[in-house]
This record gives sequence, structure tokens and C-alpha cells, in this order.
Amino acid sequence: MIDEDRNIITIQCTPTLVVKKGKGNRTVYVESAMTTIIEACKDSGTIVSIGIENVHAMPGQGVTSMFSLGLGYGLWIGIISALRLPHTRIEPQTWKKALGIKSGSDKRASVARALQLFPRAYLMRSDRARVESDGMADALLIAEYTRRMLNGSKA
Repeated sequence: MIDEDRNIITIQCTPTLVVKKGKGNRTVYVESAMTTIIEACKDSGTIVSIGIENVHAMPGQGVTSMFSLGLGYGLWIGIISALRLPHTRIEPQTWKKALGIKSGSDKRASVARALQLFPRAYLMRSDRARVESDGMADALLIAEYTRRMLNGSKA
């Protein structure tokens, strides 16, 4: 979440847990914690609009990962809609182009651009992380794109 002056209010990863399944592990969403994040933002009175990336299946992606991605997207849309918050679904290529990320760039391009626009952003998933999270960078850039779209500006 950012404000109209591009100050970061909060940046968080989608709440998940790793649970045992058979001989392996799987990651599951924590819906109640997802709702708590949105409710806290709503209660702060700072939400003007929410931008959410309109995710799509891509060739070569596994069925399980695509199902999980779609489930997460659906949960966020459901929570936002249930709380009656204004939101816009944004195509990935639209926000990336508007923020100067070239088509076909790797995931690190989002991190680099986010740190250019928000030099004080902390994009580590945890204190033990060694590399900035491209997902957190994407979220920050989508928030910036939404801010620009609402203000009718390019800066």
C-alpha cells in the first residue's frame, strides 16, 4: 500500500503456510490473515483503490502451480469484493509497459525498477532472505501504476 505521495504505508507477502502432504510439502493460503491485511488497510481509512494483477495461465507452467495462482487471485478478489472496496484488474503487460519494464525482462527487472522508484523499500520476504522478492516488487509497482492511473499522471 502506498499513499498519493508515493510513501510506502505497508508491503507484505501473501500469507501462506507450508504444510506436510504425503512425503512432501505444499504451500496453502491463510485466508483469515489475507482478510486481516485488507481490513487493516480499510480501517486505516487510506484505501482509495486497489490494483490487482489479472493473472493468466502461461504456456509451460504446471497445472498445480496455475491452480494455486488462480486460487490466490480468486481469494483476493473475493475478499476485496466482500468488503466492497474499489478495485481494478490490471493486465501484467499494461503496468509493466507503463512503468518502463521491457517485455520479456526477467523477474529481477521488477526489483530493479521498484528500487529506483522506491529507494527505501524493503523487499526481503524475511530477515533470513538473501535476495529481494520479485513478488513484493511487483506489488509495489502495481500500487504505483494504480496511483498514476487514479491521478491521471505518468510521474
